[in-house]
Amino acid sequence: MASSSERLGMPAAGTDNDDQDGPGGSGGPPGRLARLAPVLTGLTAFVCLLGWVQKRPCASANFDFIKTTTNACYTDIYPLYYVRGLNDGKVPYFDTFSGSDIHYVEYPVLSGGFMQLAAWLVKPFGLDERGMAFYNVTVLLLAVLAVVAVLATAYAAGRRSLRTGLMVALSPALLLTAYINWDLLAVALTALALAAWSARRPALAGTLLGLAIAAKFYPLLLLGPLVLLCIRVGQWRALGRVLAGTAGAWLLVNLPVMLFAWEGWKEFYTFSQKRGVDWGSIFFYLQDHGLEKTVSDTGTLNLLGTGTFLALAACIAVLAFTAPRRPRLPQLMFLVLVAFMLPNKVWSPQYVLWLLPLAVLARPKIPAFVVWQAGEIAYFFGIWWFLLSVSAQTPGADLSDTVSAVLSFDAPAAGISEDVYHLALLARFVTVLALAALVVWDILRPSGDLVRADGVDDPAGGVLDGAPDLISVGRWRGARHTSVPVASQAS
Repeated sequence: MASSSERLGMPAAGTDNDDQDGPGGSGGPPGRLARLAPVLTGLTAFVCLLGWVQKRPCASANFDFIKTTTNACYTDIYPLYYVRGLNDGKVPYFDTFSGSDIHYVEYPVLSGGFMQLAAWLVKPFGLDERGMAFYNVTVLLLAVLAVVAVLATAYAAGRRSLRTGLMVALSPALLLTAYINWDLLAVALTALALAAWSARRPALAGTLLGLAIAAKFYPLLLLGPLVLLCIRVGQWRALGRVLAGTAGAWLLVNLPVMLFAWEGWKEFYTFSQKRGVDWGSIFFYLQDHGLEKTVSDTGTLNLLGTGTFLALAACIAVLAFTAPRRPRLPQLMFLVLVAFMLPNKVWSPQYVLWLLPLAVLARPKIPAFVVWQAGEIAYFFGIWWFLLSVSAQTPGADLSDTVSAVLSFDAPAAGISEDVYHLALLARFVTVLALAALVVWDILRPSGDLVRADGVDDPAGGVLDGAPDLISVGRWRGARHTSVPVASQAS
């Protein structure tokens, strides 16, 4: 068991301060990450370059929709530069645009600010060149954010920084989806927040998490695991600091837009409320299998999705207090995010980036990770080839013809059928669900947790790392915790 000084993040007597400065401890101090940083940075940059190359067939055709679906290289970045009026100098949230039911930029404020930054950076280019320049500048900025996300994830992993960093950096999901949208902004900020928390800096972690929420909604859900685990160990002060930092940073970014562009600010929330079933949602499959009337009503759809998430979240809360040993923070964060995504009415291809850092921190085992990535690859190509058949109004290839085309390293000429697309959708759904089930199994049987196998507790846990339980079912029953030794990562 860690000493009280270690649980408070203070160096114990006779120890070197460098070994206490982060989650790595003697097995993986920040100095180790510094040595790994050039390797991880280089590999991430190389994968990001490959991601840019993967989009080149579409870029050379100005992202013509048929070309993008055939070559599976779609991006929102180029078309939204024009559709959201950035090419005309319109400012997100303050200026309206016409041509659709959406009248303002439909992203949270920090993402809109990121779009505006790229639009300002390309002003020196000629009018005919600005669209592609906007795309390329945005890609460069997103690649930098990808490097940040990898390094921050590696830092939070402690002694297994190399393995986790490589799993994120070399993932097919990063290569294929990094440039579909602006999600890497929130992903990088969330990873930085987790790294700051692991370094026992809750106020900074909260600030970064507040910025992440200002860029995308999903990081808000990660506060739930923090609250649950801080309650279990009685870390009230750290919890207060992270919540205060989160609220303060979010308000700092959002309040000016709320005050001076209210209609534009609320577009994201009203748009999210009114959206129907998205192509990637499990409800898209269910509507063709007996639930068409149920999911066709937006109110019912919202209630069904939210209710299912809340039920799953309640189960995770029970797990947080009944597990034989306190779950690690990334484990609960991953489970909460999966619980949100599985019953969601929207599940875009790039949402895999949300899960990626948390998945490798929660369970850094290669086999299940590879299976999950295979499911994501199947869905990535499936969605674009299905949209190809929809746009061309053709039946699309059946499973046999699709497999033949893939084995020939080609795309089905007229896309794929809806039945084949359903298989791709279910491949992603089932592999994510299976990975979550394995994380639950590790929580219930902590002796099989790879991270804890060498005696550490929770490298990303910060003040939770090595802390004794204050509230748990096992404590109430006087039960003895698992025989796996609990050791602070800093010890």
